[in-house]
Amino acid sequence: MEQWSQTLGAGPLLLIAAGAIALILVLVIVFKLHAFLTLVLVSLLTAFVTGIPVAALVSSLVGAFGGTLGSVALLIALGAMLGKLIEHSGGARVLSEKMVSVFGEKRAPLGLGLASLAFGFPIFFDAGLVVMLPIIFAVARRLGNNVLLYGLPAATAFSVMHVFVPPHPGPVAATELYEANIGLVLLVAIILAFPIWYLTGYLWGIFVGRRVILPVPALFGSVDDDVQVNPPSVGTVVGILLLPLVLIFLNTGLDFLDTAGVVDDSETWVQVLMSLGTAPVALLISVLVALVVLGHRRGENGTALEKIVDSALGPVASVILITGAGGMFGGVLRLSGIGDALSDVLGDLGVPVILAAWLIAVVLRVAQGSATVALVTAAGLMAPAVTTGGYSELQVVAITLATAAGSVFASHVNDSGFWLVGRLMGMDVETTLKTWTVQQTLQSVVGFLFTLAVFAIF
Repeated sequence: MEQWSQTLGAGPLLLIAAGAIALILVLVIVFKLHAFLTLVLVSLLTAFVTGIPVAALVSSLVGAFGGTLGSVALLIALGAMLGKLIEHSGGARVLSEKMVSVFGEKRAPLGLGLASLAFGFPIFFDAGLVVMLPIIFAVARRLGNNVLLYGLPAATAFSVMHVFVPPHPGPVAATELYEANIGLVLLVAIILAFPIWYLTGYLWGIFVGRRVILPVPALFGSVDDDVQVNPPSVGTVVGILLLPLVLIFLNTGLDFLDTAGVVDDSETWVQVLMSLGTAPVALLISVLVALVVLGHRRGENGTALEKIVDSALGPVASVILITGAGGMFGGVLRLSGIGDALSDVLGDLGVPVILAAWLIAVVLRVAQGSATVALVTAAGLMAPAVTTGGYSELQVVAITLATAAGSVFASHVNDSGFWLVGRLMGMDVETTLKTWTVQQTLQSVVGFLFTLAVFAIF
């Protein structure tokens, strides 16, 4: 496998990718074949057609599947357990009632979105969304049982922070490749994050939520308010939700201090604290704390708590498998060499650098699915032109964020995040395309226009 190289050009590879995506849509939407089976089947066919060696074909598919699950399965499972404990204890209900009383019923989507923007600063997209879901679902149930009206603004908030704002891996990598000032990137990204979210997440979520009515899925099981005696206080629930945030922020802060030379990551105490702040460990600690605070202290015994957390896994099993299969399909497209071929073709577009960076990221994103891969590849390709182009510091920041904007364009069936959002919110493929794919496209275009304005002014 190490000696294999792709002999097909960019044209045939693009046609194969387009055909594979079309086949997925036909099998899922027209023939109603289960998404997991569809993705595995089309991944296998795509691997054959693109010439991936037969001897390495199965291991490549399994590797891509496992690589996605390695980062997603633990987060979804632990997040679902935490959500189930918050939901079962009545914590989601009391927090949702508090949010509604503070923001009002009409502004509840705004409140959820603002909370998600804050949560999304240090915590990754998938982990943050799963942790916030019980609150989103509780508010949606209370105010009309329409999940998209409240779910899309929150999901978009996590996406905006993950795509544009350091310390998330994509913008950090692009910042390094472009030799941008990370402090300026962080400052400009935070300033732009709110208007980008407001236009493409909040307003779009309100527009879609009033036209596409979807009931709240039973991801955390059914909830009977009558049996939720002695619910936790709002402060307790907020504290449990903030715990993983604080731990992950601790990891981020120590990593920043290590880069700045203030601390040394080879020291044991630093390694221990940074380990506690990795997303899976932070969520595990939060689940254990929730078992005590929301379980034992409220009079739940061990057997009952075991059944509660176990019941959280069944509903998310399908989400985990479909997300892994989506990652498998994207992995096959990347392994086939489509990204390298497109990079060669798009390397000299003859257009302004900031537009070229955005366009390259857009094409790579649509072709192979991964936003991080699209961002890093596009930044690597454009870095020589940017670093030697004589641009001001703020112009380099604008190019960095424009590339990030391109990397989020049109999430669809080759993106594991597409399946994650769609399945967590109970959407079928067609509805996900009409809502989430359009939202991600709007986020990309609006984000680029804002960065273009920064580039032109400074």
